[in-house]
Amino acid sequence: MTKIIGTVGPKSRSVEVIEACLKAGMSVARFDFSWGSDEYHQETLENLKKAVKNTKKLCAIMLDTVGPELRVLNKSEKPIALEADATVTLTPDTSMEASSEVLPINYANLAQAVKQGDTIFVGQYLFTGSETTSVWLEVVETKGQDVICCVKNSATLAGSLFTAQASQVHIDLPTLTESDKEAIATWGVRNSIDFVSLSYTRHAEDVRAVRAHLSKYGDLNQTQIFAKIENVEGLKHFDEILQEADGIILSRGNLGIDLPPEKVFLFQKAAMYKCNMAGKPAVVTRVVDSMTNTPRPTRAEATDVANAVLDGADAILLGAETLRGLFPVDTISTVGKICSEAEKVYNQSVYFKKTVKFVGEPMSHLESIASSAVRAAIKVKASVIVVFTSSGRAARLIAKYRPTMPVLSVVIPCLTTNQLRWSFTGAFQARQCLVIRGIFPMLADPRHPAETTNATNESVLKVAMDHGKAAGIIKPHDRIVVCQKVGDSSVVKIIELEE
Repeated sequence: MTKIIGTVGPKSRSVEVIEACLKAGMSVARFDFSWGSDEYHQETLENLKKAVKNTKKLCAIMLDTVGPELRVLNKSEKPIALEADATVTLTPDTSMEASSEVLPINYANLAQAVKQGDTIFVGQYLFTGSETTSVWLEVVETKGQDVICCVKNSATLAGSLFTAQASQVHIDLPTLTESDKEAIATWGVRNSIDFVSLSYTRHAEDVRAVRAHLSKYGDLNQTQIFAKIENVEGLKHFDEILQEADGIILSRGNLGIDLPPEKVFLFQKAAMYKCNMAGKPAVVTRVVDSMTNTPRPTRAEATDVANAVLDGADAILLGAETLRGLFPVDTISTVGKICSEAEKVYNQSVYFKKTVKFVGEPMSHLESIASSAVRAAIKVKASVIVVFTSSGRAARLIAKYRPTMPVLSVVIPCLTTNQLRWSFTGAFQARQCLVIRGIFPMLADPRHPAETTNATNESVLKVAMDHGKAAGIIKPHDRIVVCQKVGDSSVVKIIELEE
């Protein structure tokens, strides 16, 4: 029921590997634009399309922006050895070669932003917390635009690009950079992206700015925005960001650097609770780092994945583990198994009561229908809830009450016109359900009626049932709860299957 977002990259971009990832349980493919060219990502996406066709498994596309990321540039790509207690200078002069004495960075105002005693963390790719490939620096003093630091641990930085994170320091770069805008306008438009993951979201205004940018590009006004919370600034404005965004990604790698490690769990639990109550998807990152190089997670990591599910996560996002990890398919399959075990002991009734209490009275019309459908399904031990929806909202509301059975969301396409051309909406809405816990979307054929009494005319409901039977989730004599609109009224009904 818990969804898995996989980052596709060097170790997971061939058609064969992507097919295996989809079969193992990946439902959203994340394209990280902080590295790689437009052409590189396009090639990977073409492979994904082939894999989707071959496996007949739906997969949504997420574009991950770079955002105001501090980077150390190492043009020569020679490994840089840093010794504990030595000093190193961070300089905005990018013409200089990176060495154990000097690290050129892509930001001119760092000296004004930091003060003596601040900590700066430099690591390759995503921060793994491994203290042999990433380094802690403490600011000693600033000279002009240079920042002189003391090295706190010995480490070797390898590769052409390292990310730097200054703990609790405001970086006055725009959240949506020019290169991000360019990526959305070209790659995003060309591929009708389902989600934008907005790195380093700091204010609700950041989300509004991206929405305004997306609305310039026809179909992308349907793209959902997931705010990635990576620093203390994002935490401070969490409530307003949640109101504005379509979902939240808790980027624990960076949060673990901005916050003291002992505070991360508390924020994770509080943020998930808020997302659950708002009925918006919560995504957790950095769960099985050790699987980047090993075929098994540590005990702590396995427990961490299970706790994320018990805390209410909709999806688990895998970064380095599938991007450059040696076992991308094993990682997806292992995380899926852990999620499945945790779901078996998820206390649905406590959660249901808490959500109903939080929503309060009077409930909105849709909210009361959704909660009634879930309550009915649990009482009659239904094997599946079938919901007909055009915007996906009804399905999301049903998922908000965390039913213990799968929700088959049948998206009925809508025909819309802007006077110049007709277009169907529905494909976006179906794929966007792929990030929400427990929802399994299907796109209906607009020519079929939702239901029919006429034996010759195949209805969408029958197609949905057949799909459920083929997938093994509907068996003879099962009960099914159907939630649909009939005319202007919403109806929840229980169907008992015969043979």
